[in-house]
Amino acid sequence: MLNIFGSGQKFCDGLDRRGVLKIGAFGAGLTLADMLRSKAMASTTQGSAPSVNKSAIMIYLPGGPSHMDMWDLKPEAPVEYRGEFRPIQTNVPGVQICEHFPRQARMWDKLACVRSIVSVDEHSDSLVMTGFSENNNRIQHRPGFGAVVSRMRGSANPEIPPFVSLYGLTIGNEPGYLGVAHRPFTPGSQGNANLTLPGGVDSTRNHGRRQLLESLDDVRRDLDASGTMRGMDAFQQRAFDMVASGATRRALDLSGEDVRARDRYRGIEQFLTARRLVEAGVGCVTLAYGSWDTHERNFIHLRNQLPELDRGIANLVQDLHDRGMDRDTVVIVWGEFGRTPRVNGNMGGRDHWAPVMGCMISGGGLRMGQAIGSSSARGEYPRDRRTTPAQILSTIYRSMGIDPSLTFPNGSGRPMYIQEDRDPVSELL
Repeated sequence: MLNIFGSGQKFCDGLDRRGVLKIGAFGAGLTLADMLRSKAMASTTQGSAPSVNKSAIMIYLPGGPSHMDMWDLKPEAPVEYRGEFRPIQTNVPGVQICEHFPRQARMWDKLACVRSIVSVDEHSDSLVMTGFSENNNRIQHRPGFGAVVSRMRGSANPEIPPFVSLYGLTIGNEPGYLGVAHRPFTPGSQGNANLTLPGGVDSTRNHGRRQLLESLDDVRRDLDASGTMRGMDAFQQRAFDMVASGATRRALDLSGEDVRARDRYRGIEQFLTARRLVEAGVGCVTLAYGSWDTHERNFIHLRNQLPELDRGIANLVQDLHDRGMDRDTVVIVWGEFGRTPRVNGNMGGRDHWAPVMGCMISGGGLRMGQAIGSSSARGEYPRDRRTTPAQILSTIYRSMGIDPSLTFPNGSGRPMYIQEDRDPVSELL
């Protein structure tokens, strides 16, 4: 087995959230087959919709970013709450955001935020990717957003993976009871190598390997009493098609991008990679940016990170608009929870705060140019339009053409809704 590692991330609880994706290899060159072949015959979906043609880019800010220092500043609060940053006016009257987000401020008509989301105190991407907490997920094995997109897209384009994670396999990216075939393809040094034929293997030899693999699988199928080999041929074919076409490899190769574009994304290349993958036909791309667990030196860290995040968001959103992709691509930026409204005594830090957080959304045919909901005067709890991460995800599902009331059978065959809290954020629709 080969291990493909996502970016390691240590938080204040001391645990290392390094995502690990194990993919079986055939010979030295084909390493996607086990991921794809593991899918048994597709389970029946109640009320299933046709495969979607839209895409999503999910930008996760690991560690819990401070809502009070990004899209929900409180300039009238006491200094020990409002912190060191000032709000600036956006190009939409009445909407202000952080002074370190000048690019977003100039294009707020293309963006929206929700300021009244209630979370849980867990260092995990589970809630914002699945709609369920990590503690819940360890029991129920709920699928992440990208896995659902993969399941709904099926094999419409066998040359392109439906789901790509640029930060590894985490609980939020897991397919749960949808099956391992809907795990994300995870690039990286080894992941990119997986998309290349090994040295000395041309198309003729690759065809021979395919025939050999099919022969071996005939034997394995005869020996398989559990039925798990059923339906694997289509996924084996897909693995070969991905390697042979090179489309995914080209999308990941930023040298094919215009030099001026590469300069705009210098230091924030993940945002450019996400755009290129969506252009190539990937249904969902997840990426993680920065480290936001700011128990100390909150404002020092954010002075460095916020301008770069601002640049990444602005470049990505503007590129999608310039290419006419904005209505078919939804972008969301958020972390797992907010941070304490009151600045602590630990060198100006902020601690975990689950009672309220925010997110930024763009595109997908949703209504932009607004700030939805509000928190209390000191940013301590939702004042109006209390919203859950599941409602945000349900809204994004709708923008993708996926009904959040769909059900999939879990491991016991019981039909399970994609989301339990399925009321969308109507202001965005």
